[in-house]
Amino acid sequence: MRHTITLLVDNESGVLSRIAGLFSARGFNIESLNVGETLDPDTSRITLVTTGDDFIIQQIIKRFNNMVNVIKVSDLTEEVRVEREMVLVRMDARPETRAEILRTADIFRAKVVDVGPKSYTLELTGDKDKITGFIELLRPMGIKELARTGTVAMKRESKLTKRGEEK
Repeated sequence: MRHTITLLVDNESGVLSRIAGLFSARGFNIESLNVGETLDPDTSRITLVTTGDDFIIQQIIKRFNNMVNVIKVSDLTEEVRVEREMVLVRMDARPETRAEILRTADIFRAKVVDVGPKSYTLELTGDKDKITGFIELLRPMGIKELARTGTVAMKRESKLTKRGEEK
């Protein structure tokens, strides 16, 4: 099962290494990982996405809760949440594909953030499925380079879970 986990941690060196080490010690892959400072410069938010057995994920979350530099852990998997990723795609903009690239960007509401003599660089933000669909449509037109962030996520303010249960 795919899990989206957020952690509020002390903004100190070595914290990320300990978090990632816990996953590697269990033989789990981190599908995506994002770290950024929060409104409080002494605190960072880590968003990680992984797939794995529910029991093992719960064990890892318990270990996170016992770590000194971890302030709060939330498994957002069953929560109503907002998730976004961003991608930058440099396209091979040949004369015969330029118009199609721009039409595809327009359909997905992507931005053209750089134009070179032989390339366009596009930026798109959205959920995982939107990003994946965008890349798959662009691929036949000639992707030269791609940089994709992982997931960032926040729990919605709603008190309902995905199943419609009140918390």
